[in-house]
Amino acid sequence: MKKVLLCVLLTTTSAFAQSTSNVQYLANEGVMVTYSDSKVLFDPLFNNSYNNYQMVPDDVRSLIISGDAPYDDVDAIFVSHYHGDHFSAPDILAVLRNQSAVRVYTTLQAIDALRDAATIDDEQLLTRVTGLDLGYGDAPVSIEYGDIRIEAVHIPHSGWPSARTDIQNIAFRVTLEDEGTVVHLGDSDARDVHFANDADYWEERQTDLALPPYWFFLTEQGPGILDDRIGARHAIGIHVPATFSDPAQVPPELKGRDLFTSPGEERTIQN
Repeated sequence: MKKVLLCVLLTTTSAFAQSTSNVQYLANEGVMVTYSDSKVLFDPLFNNSYNNYQMVPDDVRSLIISGDAPYDDVDAIFVSHYHGDHFSAPDILAVLRNQSAVRVYTTLQAIDALRDAATIDDEQLLTRVTGLDLGYGDAPVSIEYGDIRIEAVHIPHSGWPSARTDIQNIAFRVTLEDEGTVVHLGDSDARDVHFANDADYWEERQTDLALPPYWFFLTEQGPGILDDRIGARHAIGIHVPATFSDPAQVPPELKGRDLFTSPGEERTIQN
């Protein structure tokens, strides 16, 4: 009888055991995701609000650059594209100078900006930066780094096909320790045609958390992309205007949607 009870208890415990990731909002599309011993940042450092978006608080920005807690032991930084509300070359170089283990993954356009801002002494730092030369229609790429699987695909910047067609915008799918998977879409255009091109890619891995620009929730095809193409178990809208920090300013169409609206907000996501 004791053996039977033990089997039942073990089965029950296993069935309800779930891993979780912690997600902290930095500002605009800046997010830190932590799972177990892995920690990654998306679009964390930028220098332009365009008079519309929130900036990373100065004290948080300083801690990210110096690598002090809670932004210590960061494994990787992902930058979706080189626009000033997503990327600051001097700040990324400062992180590389201060943190000897961190790696950066971004577009070739951002790499060019890093090289322009770098000094001769920074050349060795750039060996820890991976540039992804992805264009429309290119096959997704996959990179293994320690306990992190990095997958990336080009999705056109919002405004396609009439604007910003020259911008390399990367949607990163990152899996931490083979369990927690997060998709950061950068400034992706919310048309299904871009995702249908790589339908098998999106179907081959379960996404625990998607981080789309908030306008995905407002377009005709955006919600279906998140639910049916990406298959996200949960989605949090980012890139929100600064005015959204006042709940009264959030449009009625977004009521009930999960949004990051204030730097420092956190969520716990079940994987």
